[in-house]
Amino acid sequence: MTTPALLPLSGRRLPPLNLGASAFPHHRATLRLSEKFILLLILSAFITLCFGAFFFLPDSSKHKRFDLGLEDVLIPHVDTSKGGKNLGGFLIHGQGHDEHRHREEEERLRNKIRADHEKALEEAKEKLKKSRDEIQAEIQTEKNKVVQELKKKDSKPLPPVPLPNLIGINSGEPADPDIREKRNKIKEMMKHAWDNYRQYGWGHNELKPIARKGHSTNIFGRLSQMGATIVDALDTLYIMGLHDEFREGQEWIDKNLDFSVNSEVSVFEVNIRFIGGLLAAYYLSGQEVFKIKAVQLAGKLLPAFNTPTGIPWAMVNLKSGVGRNWGWASAGSSILAEFGTLHMEFVHLSYLTGDPVYYNKVMHIRKLLQKMDRPNGLYPNYLNPRTGRWGQHHTSVGGLGDSFYEYLLKAWLMSDKMDTEARKMYDDAIEAIEKHLIRKSNGGLTFIGEWKNGHLERKMGHLTCFAGGMFALGADGSRDDKAGHYLQLGAEIAHTCHESYDRTTLKLGPEAFKFDGGVEAMAVRQNEKYYILRPEVIETYWYMWRFTHDPKYRQWGWEATQAIDKYCRVSGGFSGVKDVYSSSPTYDDVQQSFFLAETLKYLYLLFSNDDLLPLDNWVFNTEAHPLPVLHLANTTLSGNPAYR
Repeated sequence: MTTPALLPLSGRRLPPLNLGASAFPHHRATLRLSEKFILLLILSAFITLCFGAFFFLPDSSKHKRFDLGLEDVLIPHVDTSKGGKNLGGFLIHGQGHDEHRHREEEERLRNKIRADHEKALEEAKEKLKKSRDEIQAEIQTEKNKVVQELKKKDSKPLPPVPLPNLIGINSGEPADPDIREKRNKIKEMMKHAWDNYRQYGWGHNELKPIARKGHSTNIFGRLSQMGATIVDALDTLYIMGLHDEFREGQEWIDKNLDFSVNSEVSVFEVNIRFIGGLLAAYYLSGQEVFKIKAVQLAGKLLPAFNTPTGIPWAMVNLKSGVGRNWGWASAGSSILAEFGTLHMEFVHLSYLTGDPVYYNKVMHIRKLLQKMDRPNGLYPNYLNPRTGRWGQHHTSVGGLGDSFYEYLLKAWLMSDKMDTEARKMYDDAIEAIEKHLIRKSNGGLTFIGEWKNGHLERKMGHLTCFAGGMFALGADGSRDDKAGHYLQLGAEIAHTCHESYDRTTLKLGPEAFKFDGGVEAMAVRQNEKYYILRPEVIETYWYMWRFTHDPKYRQWGWEATQAIDKYCRVSGGFSGVKDVYSSSPTYDDVQQSFFLAETLKYLYLLFSNDDLLPLDNWVFNTEAHPLPVLHLANTTLSGNPAYR
């Protein structure tokens, strides 16, 4: 009895065997089971061979096409120059030489697979001999290499752009020894804040000066080590002449600041602190790394504008580009002070890159706002990015609204006063604010209230105190020759905000203060009595000093300096306090990044000469980062009718 022939390994089908019943009268069932068993063995062997070849193929990332020059084996194509004919996408050559060449190539391929397999086994054996820590260190090294390669790809050179006329970067030394001593004291406070951050919170967004460790908030998402304090403080360090500290920050940014991360951040906060801070550092120092980083980050923010109206989301994921709004913001609305505080930075991005995309984004926002009805001429704080309709009718020159008005004025100033469209929008808005929101208290204090659902709330926030400086800054160029009126209005707001400081135990201002009944310029609620190292009152003192040189503004600024140094200074830095009316306040244990970016910078400028960052040449963003006035030599911007 003969055994049926096995199927050949080539897989070629054979005609079925004709085995009648008489051929195997007693073993028919047994033989069929044997056949099945043999077929299963063959199938198993075939699968094992296939899977073995699959798993031991070399890593394509290391050996593209096995590095054997087998493109025409692995990638079907037609090569008409060799006289072959096409069959199903493969090239069929003549007999002889070509077949011999293919056999050699297949043999080389098999040898290559075998060699790689053996090499992989040897590497695996070596890995198993190493400790877990050594293996993890090797993995991290490989990851770092990949990150560095990605950084190189992202660091594309930007087109050369002539820098604006930069005046007043390294000056400002006062001749008066008393003023110079006070300025040096403020510089020492900056050194104390920076050194402790450097020691205890380096790389983290902010510092907990009592716990002596890093700190972060939800505006930076999960990016607890995005170095917000480093970026925010750079320009302050530079103008104070702390160049060693500046270089420390620059080195960290160059090596560690990475935006290719899966985290959700505030578009507004990242723009004013990071893009603003990086641009200012670039203009002051001329170091290209700051410009490159600013442009990389701006590209990560652009997906936030992908809404039905073009009004950006409040938050965006830096990796996925998915955006959303704060859950508490009037049925999913975007916030006026957030989407309205992008113009300065985005115009500079277009100037430096030659790419109009940034400029077009912010101009689109402006055009949309111009078309909308405004109740009583006021801009509500909430706008739905899906429908393009206002949310809750709440208007404020403090939180939620403040910097929108600031950026209308500063867009005009930054354009060398050519952006008349922005100036008109500012003038219209200020007239409505003065008519509906600005009042005098029974005690004669001028304050700016908040419009809520058809009535005026007689409360003013610390954030609103910036407006005194804004009115003074915008006085020149105001309608109907009202420069004197707005300068006086700025002085009145400065006086009110000083009163909010002077009426506390610590001589530091509360977060918000009322003008109801017998209570004036004082906080009533416990959750409004804190001071978190905010800059707005000192900002107004500085602007008023620049425009009037009235010595009381330096006096008030020095009072604030002494109070901060006495009540907020701790061994590990500076901390906010929870109750400015208590003689023994408790600390909030946070050294805010804006304390170094704004509060100490404005104090330093207050005790410097006017030739340090003169206002004819520099405009400060809402985080106190100085950006130069653009004289519109760049055709991307000057071609827009807004600048005619």
